[in-house]
Amino acid sequence: MSASASFKQIKKQLPLYLQLMRVDRPIGTYLLLWPTLWALWIAAEGFPKWDVLLIFILGVIVMRAAGCVINDYADRNFDGKVERTRNRPLATGAVSAKEALTLFFILCFIAFLLVLLTNSLTIMLSFGGVLLAALYPFMKRYTHLPQVVLGAAFSWAIPMAYAAQTGTVPIEAWLLFCANLLWTVAYDTQYAMVDRNDDVKIGIKSTAILFGELDRHIIILLQALAVTALLIVAINKSLGLLFYFGLAVAIALFIYQGRLTWQRERQACFQAFLNNHWAGLFILIGIIADYTLF
Repeated sequence: MSASASFKQIKKQLPLYLQLMRVDRPIGTYLLLWPTLWALWIAAEGFPKWDVLLIFILGVIVMRAAGCVINDYADRNFDGKVERTRNRPLATGAVSAKEALTLFFILCFIAFLLVLLTNSLTIMLSFGGVLLAALYPFMKRYTHLPQVVLGAAFSWAIPMAYAAQTGTVPIEAWLLFCANLLWTVAYDTQYAMVDRNDDVKIGIKSTAILFGELDRHIIILLQALAVTALLIVAINKSLGLLFYFGLAVAIALFIYQGRLTWQRERQACFQAFLNNHWAGLFILIGIIADYTLF
């Protein structure tokens, strides 16, 4: 194929590639970005370095897109059997498996170029992040705990942020990592509750299936443990009233999510999942406001 023909093909497929990267659905980017910014602000004890901030914002956008692509590649033979995902580009055949893999590697390469602008510790940690992002979609075949792998993948930017900002990864970074992992398992269980019936039929595993009748109670427990880990970090870093206000709003949102999911209605569970964007954002606002005003 000539260069001109290749360019025309890419131009034709671009809207589908953007759909594959979930550019039209930024919720995943938000859920990945807010905890990354928690870590950057706390690591810097105020405003982080401009270059580090820009690198991580761009890195989050690119790696979230890469994660969506590899997820759909892994699920290409299953998504057509699930009501929510049957119209995804790989499921319909509008994008080929080869195109998806090529796009995934291009996105990972762009992310790696961004990481090269940091330091050696951050670069070393980045390999763990790519590995987790690539492994997560395939875990649904082998374990009922793929949400834990996703939690680790979504939290890996936290030690990377500390490494880039300070050159070290202290204990508080791992506490934030644990807090975000617990929170991620909670909200991705809400997400998995939407597809539970379809997943059981096609053999996909999830915490929503594993937890069974205890799903709602375990989500509350995970959220409570995440809040506890955040409180330990806040006490250790002497964060003040504005942080606790932001955390209180997040707790209120968790309670609201519990009410939404109590009847296990699909759309309500999905709304509870989406609501986590606001919980993470209010925690971030509390952190930024606390460091800015006090």
